[in-house]
Amino acid sequence: MSIHAGDRLDPRADHGTWAQLRTGSEAAFGELFSRYGDAVYNFAFRRVACWATADDVTQATFVALWRRASEGRVEELRGDSARSVLLAMASQECANALRGRRRLAALRRKVPAEEVDRDHADGVAADVDSERRMREIRAVVNHLPAGQRAVVELVWWSGCSMQEAADALGVPVGTVKSRLARARARLGEQSVIVRREELA
Repeated sequence: MSIHAGDRLDPRADHGTWAQLRTGSEAAFGELFSRYGDAVYNFAFRRVACWATADDVTQATFVALWRRASEGRVEELRGDSARSVLLAMASQECANALRGRRRLAALRRKVPAEEVDRDHADGVAADVDSERRMREIRAVVNHLPAGQRAVVELVWWSGCSMQEAADALGVPVGTVKSRLARARARLGEQSVIVRREELA
């Protein structure tokens, strides 16, 4: 666990960090993730009974928190700990995830049985292999700055034109081109592997 006993016993630890978060501090955000990431993850797993979905919920919770912080929409911490706020946010994300799973299950029930009658073991093996491959590619791309990652995902993986990527990101086309060129330079020979990725 990432939460230290001292943090639990001294409410000032969370209040000080939360106050910094409200100013848009990345360091404060990182500290809160370090303290409560595991707590949110375990809470989510118990709610959704799926490790993969729990991971998605954890990411969504902290992304939502950072979005609020970067937009100046984080309210003052009223209780002694940030844990309650984060778990309340995680609860909402769990509800969203469960609704999504129910919708997906409903769609699958509408597919004729003959269309889904396949060797399940082969399908699972393929899924595991593709996830492993995607993690490898993701690890490479994650070393890029956020702006460069965004254009790689849009142009190389999603097949967007330069203009479409520019529209999606709200930047000029020239910015997309320069970010893509810098991404290619940073990745070097690995850029070919990333561009060939078939999981996009």
